[in-house]
Amino acid sequence: MVPITYYLWLGAILFMIGAVGVLTRRNAIIILMCIELMLNGVNVTLIAFAQRLADLGGQVFAIFVITVAAGEAAVGLAIIISLFRNRSTLNVDEINLLKW
Repeated sequence: MVPITYYLWLGAILFMIGAVGVLTRRNAIIILMCIELMLNGVNVTLIAFAQRLADLGGQVFAIFVITVAAGEAAVGLAIIISLFRNRSTLNVDEINLLKW
C-alpha cells in the first residue's frame, strides 16, 4: 500500500511545475499545456483524498475537473488558432488585441 503522502507530493510537484511554466513561458500552447498539468496535479490530490477518506465526492469532482479541462483545451486551442491566423505569432507578449 502506497502512503497518501506520495500522492500529495506528486500532485504538489505537478502543480508547481505547471505554475512555473505558466509564469515563465511566453508561448500560448505551452501555457495551455502547463494549465493542464496544474489541473492534473489537483486531480491526483483529489483522488488521493477520496481514496483515503473512502468517499466518492473527490472522484466525482475530479471527473468534473477533467470535463472542464477538455472544454478549456478545445476553446483555448480554437482561440490560439484564430490568433495565429491573424497575427502569425504565438508569443503572448505580442498579442495586444484588447489594448486601445
